[in-house]
Amino acid sequence: MKKVITYGTFDLLHWGHINLLKRAKALGDYLIVAISSEEFNQLKGKKSYHSFEHRKLMLEAIRYVDEVIPEHNWEQKENDISKYNIDIFVMGNDWEGKFDSLKKLCEVVYLPRTEGISTSQIKGELARV
Repeated sequence: MKKVITYGTFDLLHWGHINLLKRAKALGDYLIVAISSEEFNQLKGKKSYHSFEHRKLMLEAIRYVDEVIPEHNWEQKENDISKYNIDIFVMGNDWEGKFDSLKKLCEVVYLPRTEGISTSQIKGELARV
């Protein structure tokens, strides 16, 4: 069984997220999604609209997602790859090159972002309303 992992906040869930998860799942048999904990968001200077529990609930309802785990810090990725026997690490291509150090542990894939949608765009448009 080929295992895939991806990371993100996954706040304000939208079709770009679904597209990313669908493409990530297509790379393997089992998809784990690590979502930022409330504490990690604070460290990053981010605030989610939805709580960790609600974001987890929404992701667990998506058919492409097999398991959802919390992300507590940047350094966790190497441990997760070993702990969950990950074959492929996936991120959006706006992170291109940032996680190449993980190539010693597994395959690293940067997927293109979905054109025309992003959480930042949604937040910006809502701020103008």
